[in-house]
Amino acid sequence: MVFRDAPERAAAAVPDAPSSGARRRHDFIKRLFDVVVASLALVLLSPLLAAVALLVLVAFGRPVLFRHTRPGLHGELFELVKFRTMHHVDPSRGRVTDADRLTPVGRWLRATSLDELPELWNVLRGEMSLVGPRPHLVRYLDLYTNEQARRHGVRPGITGLAQVRGRNTLSWEDKFAYDVEYVDSRSFALDLRILAETVRVVLRREGITAPGSATWHEWQGPTHPIQATAEGAHSSPAAAAADPAPTNGRGHSCHDR
Repeated sequence: MVFRDAPERAAAAVPDAPSSGARRRHDFIKRLFDVVVASLALVLLSPLLAAVALLVLVAFGRPVLFRHTRPGLHGELFELVKFRTMHHVDPSRGRVTDADRLTPVGRWLRATSLDELPELWNVLRGEMSLVGPRPHLVRYLDLYTNEQARRHGVRPGITGLAQVRGRNTLSWEDKFAYDVEYVDSRSFALDLRILAETVRVVLRREGITAPGSATWHEWQGPTHPIQATAEGAHSSPAAAAADPAPTNGRGHSCHDR
């Protein structure tokens, strides 16, 4: 379900106080850094991107990319792109849960975070940043408290403070608290520290999955957590029937971590 007033709701929940000169300088430097790094990375990593795309094509077929609408800065919607890590939902083949749909290739892509590389294109387009709160599902906009919605006061990131403080092992409330902490204390020095810590987290393959899940637990609000897959299927056929996952129109589901 897409909420047509999502950007307005998010913007209303995130007071836009006048930026100080220091904050404006930070935002300019951060954007310049994002453009330079994303551009260089897309060029230098193009052989790796091509190799991963071929691997995904062989392992999962088309489409190679997972595309989904997500809320960005002030809740403005954009299309996030990643490499696919799962088979399509297909109950006739027993592919319903995360465990059913994940393959060794998908687990490896997620463990190494190679599935995130196409998001460099989102960074180059100005829809994301290298560092910032992760872009979650559009429907979460209706579930946030005003304090949690402040996470949309900056561009979403490929990595962020929550990702180097526990990633998917954190509770949703802790993730949101780290997101808001980043919004309030963001600086270029902090971004560099988060990027450095991200290398450590990825190399150690920390926090890839939530406890008790093959991937993560979807957030249903403060009191209604249910398990869902990284790309849209619920943890059981009954849950899927009660709250069917949307699809992107090409036969695979739209949710992702």
